[in-house]
Amino acid sequence: MNRLKSGLATGGLLALALAISPAIPAGAAASAGRDKAPAPESQSLKATEQSRAASSASALGLAKGEKLVVKSVIADANGATSVRYERTLDGLRVIGGDLVTHKDASGSVKSVTWNLRKNVTPATMTPTVSKSAAHQAGLAASKANKETASAGELVVFQSATGPKLAYEVITEGIKPDQTPTRLHTIVDATSGATLTSWDDVKHGTGNGIFVGSVTLATTAGTPYTMKDTHGNYTTDLNQATTGTGTTFTDSDDVWGNGLQSNRQSAAVDAHYGAGKTYDYYNTQLGRAGIWNNGTGARSRVHYGQSYANAFWDGTQMTYGDGTNNAAPLVELDVAGHEMSHGVTENTANLTYSGESGGLNEATSDIFGTAVEWYANNPNDVPDYLIGEKLNLNGNGTPLRYMDQPSKDGASKDCWSSTLGSLDPHYSSGPLNHWYYLLSEGSGAKTINGVSYNSPVCGTAGAVTGITHLKAEKIWYRTLATYLTSSSNYAAARTGAIKSAKDLYGAGSVECTAVEKAFTAIAVAATTETCGTTTPPPTGGALTNGGFESGQTGWTGTAGPITNNTGRPARTGTWKMWLGGNGVAGSESESQTFAVPATAVTPTLTYYIRIDTAETTTTTAYDTATVSINGVTKHSFSNLSTPKSSYVVKTIDLTAYKGTNVTLKFADTEDSSLQTSFVVDDVSTNF
Repeated sequence: MNRLKSGLATGGLLALALAISPAIPAGAAASAGRDKAPAPESQSLKATEQSRAASSASALGLAKGEKLVVKSVIADANGATSVRYERTLDGLRVIGGDLVTHKDASGSVKSVTWNLRKNVTPATMTPTVSKSAAHQAGLAASKANKETASAGELVVFQSATGPKLAYEVITEGIKPDQTPTRLHTIVDATSGATLTSWDDVKHGTGNGIFVGSVTLATTAGTPYTMKDTHGNYTTDLNQATTGTGTTFTDSDDVWGNGLQSNRQSAAVDAHYGAGKTYDYYNTQLGRAGIWNNGTGARSRVHYGQSYANAFWDGTQMTYGDGTNNAAPLVELDVAGHEMSHGVTENTANLTYSGESGGLNEATSDIFGTAVEWYANNPNDVPDYLIGEKLNLNGNGTPLRYMDQPSKDGASKDCWSSTLGSLDPHYSSGPLNHWYYLLSEGSGAKTINGVSYNSPVCGTAGAVTGITHLKAEKIWYRTLATYLTSSSNYAAARTGAIKSAKDLYGAGSVECTAVEKAFTAIAVAATTETCGTTTPPPTGGALTNGGFESGQTGWTGTAGPITNNTGRPARTGTWKMWLGGNGVAGSESESQTFAVPATAVTPTLTYYIRIDTAETTTTTAYDTATVSINGVTKHSFSNLSTPKSSYVVKTIDLTAYKGTNVTLKFADTEDSSLQTSFVVDDVSTNF
């Protein structure tokens, strides 16, 4: 049951219980009412690919003793898949041995993205350094209190200079500021040198900002529980630094009073942030949560004493109450940023050091900003500033600027060969800059009352933005399908161009903008380019047959003509998506046009793609028709084949020469189990 809830009020004022948050987020406005996301990642797909792992390893020409372990499978609507693997060598885990195979609908491998290199066999598989020495090296690398270190696991480490036999030592403890740490230290098993280290716990800092009165998803009962339908739930640590905390409950489903003195108030903000982050990924990017399996995450509030921080530790979000326990860090940006580290862990798993560390941190900045745009909360107006409400600097300035990262005094606007030596928060600058340029373009402008002036690097030309949502879709696909754990900025450019071509086509405006934006941050061209494309059908006498102008030319039900990413367009980004709701109802779109009397063999052509959750092989529960002047020309149902790929259909219009005709696409669904009828590239040929 959803009710209006009071969160922490801006400026300490009591939030009014009747303040209603926006019904449609800004990021979803183009597809209002069509929040139909793809199904979560199928465990059966992973199982199938794992059963093929041995043959896949052989087909890829891997060395004897190498085995593949499937990490994830991303399935496109056209049947193509991207399979992400980890590797073992003679039973040892290969850290940095990840790869992604890209397969077409028939299962043929079209390309492979290797992390650093294909070969993972080190010069020797015999260690000369003891586990105890590696253990001490791990302890020495950590600055934690109450630390405990693992003895060290013998692994193969894929370094920038080649594969090495190494120990991975994991040291856990609590830092002096109360932040937990889980430090991975890689120790060369033949020399004893520390090769690299990184921490699982990603954190942000600040003084907190609050969302005011918002609508929350909770679980009805006696009492109500602060847990939504996806499994996001919020607990009270009561100033402890360990444990899961106690789940918040309430007798009347009206939570908090907008004041810090009410412990529920901070929980409202945290729960709101977790829910908005889940909904953004689900509805805008088609990812069913952090793990892409439809499950939510725990948020713990009231952590520690005067703990001025928040962090993601691989399984949950945790928020401190700030200095003197007076300013909880339950800000929307923080939730989106930190939980996006979880998405990165479960996709490319970008190592938190070097250039890959900068890409990791920028990814969280990008999607933290994206969640802010999606939520469109009036108390935290969307912008391209990071931590603008935290006042960490004490002078009202933000932590980071996406339009010109160097304004913070440490981040870089442009890529250079020394970028990887910086802290990831600063080497993130060029990718943040790229995201702003791709979203809004270069030069001076004012957006939502904030002034920006984004430069380009060197002699690069001006950049025209393509909207932040398109930029986010391109970067998410890059992260999920083309990057690996050690990817650098050059790999990011290559992957983003591939992603733009996948989503919008070779030679598209979007792909060209991706190229220009990377050039504008001084990332040089690679072998991957946008190329050119054959434009989609113009539609002839038909208006807007490719739907790229939205509803223009069509009349009917509000919603089916959409750019929602839940189902793919054949070309461009827009299509007509009938059905897919899983509830009883009907939808239709129609258009009237003239068939010339002089036409010799006039025809109408369209492409249709059908997928269904129905399991029957005999009953047409969901149906669709294509008619001319009320006469049905083609019929489809949940039984129609093929599934999940576009097929072309043609209607002979000879009988209608010299007349006006009305073309109508319509569908009817029953009360359960969706069937989607997706139409694109409608054209007349006279």
